[in-house]
Amino acid sequence: MKNIYDYTLEELEEYFISIGEKKFKAIQLFEWLYKKRVDDFDLMSNIKIDTLNKLKSEFEIGKLEIIKKQEDKDVVKYLFNLNDNNKVEAVLMLHDYGNSLCVSTQVGCNMGCSFCESGRLKKVRNLSTYEMVMQILKIEEDLNLRISHVVLMGIGEPFDNYDNVIRFIKIINSGKGIDIGARHITVSTCGIVPKIEEFIKDGNQINLAISLHAPNNEIRDKIMKINKVYKIEELIKVLKKYIEKTNRRVTFEYILLDNVNDSKECAIELSKLLKGMNCYVNLIPYNETSHIEYKKSSKEKIMNFYDTLKKNNINVTIRREFGSKVDAACGQLRANYEEAI
Repeated sequence: MKNIYDYTLEELEEYFISIGEKKFKAIQLFEWLYKKRVDDFDLMSNIKIDTLNKLKSEFEIGKLEIIKKQEDKDVVKYLFNLNDNNKVEAVLMLHDYGNSLCVSTQVGCNMGCSFCESGRLKKVRNLSTYEMVMQILKIEEDLNLRISHVVLMGIGEPFDNYDNVIRFIKIINSGKGIDIGARHITVSTCGIVPKIEEFIKDGNQINLAISLHAPNNEIRDKIMKINKVYKIEELIKVLKKYIEKTNRRVTFEYILLDNVNDSKECAIELSKLLKGMNCYVNLIPYNETSHIEYKKSSKEKIMNFYDTLKKNNINVTIRREFGSKVDAACGQLRANYEEAI
């Protein structure tokens, strides 16, 4: 049976027209689901009974089960059980500017980045749109708060699940839906160039982040398999096109790995690569795990890297570290849970 949370407002308008109803019924339904957070068709009192019966015969209202929750200062990490008993996680981070949720888009990941816990467990399947939407709804319900920012940086490569991700973004961005502003939504990709091209054509106003993590092909080839398909030069070329077409700034995510990509020479090379682009670099201290041999760069190396970029006129920040008491690395909570049972 189809899940009602899989459908955008426009798709539901088309559905109501197809059954001989006025399309404004879609707005009423959306408001029940996302404004009033009603998850029972029978409680939608302004929709007539025969229409509700039709909805019940064609749609179900999906749910996710929270099976584990870890909390630390300003961070809460959730592990969800899906209907087929696969597991995904989401992480809520409490900032002074609002509550930001890191959402998963796939069960596992096929990108195979050597430093990433998510990719250690291979892709099982894409998440449906409703499984992404429900991560927001369940956490808001559990903590009784509003999520103001969403980043698609959890388990999975969002552009490897492009259609469902775009549908998810439309739902959470809709004023009749969850109503999260486009500038408060960020999608992160390791660099699937054809999908970035498609993203440009779709005219999305949401933020684009690139998992770069290296200043050259030699290092990136070793730590990110995607670079063997789409080299850095090709990636930078399409991103310059994105900036030109959208007039939006690109964020480059750069995890600092001790003695791999954290030297001053790497910082200088990165500065040259990004010179003149409307972008900024987000330096990320590495979350070490027991399964992967990489180590976190020292504070001194991190600050030297930061200072070198600054001196070369690159906008740069260092990501605040969250969750020393939780399984902080992306995919780590799921991996540890799966291995414990």
